[in-house]
Amino acid sequence: MKPSVVPCPGLTPAGWQAVHAACFDFLDKHADEAGRLGWTTLQLFGVHLFLGVIRSDFCGAMVLNGDLVSAVDENSIRFERTRYYRNTIGKPAGAVPIWAAK
Repeated sequence: MKPSVVPCPGLTPAGWQAVHAACFDFLDKHADEAGRLGWTTLQLFGVHLFLGVIRSDFCGAMVLNGDLVSAVDENSIRFERTRYYRNTIGKPAGAVPIWAAK
């Protein structure tokens, strides 16, 4: 995915650049730990198939704000200014990884 091409509705070009950079930083620094703790692709990178991040209930931790991750644990991902708590129920039907959004 290119940082210059917004992949789904609800993200501005500047917002997507921040999310893109944060995702790559996460992959470099925290992906192994997140995988070991059982975080799924949709819990990390999910969006609504057609509405993108407009439907925040479909969104994974990494696509919501573009902040860098400071820590990952079994139940949450900590960002600089907030924390994302894992939903153990799973994402609603229609959630896809951000790279598969239309």
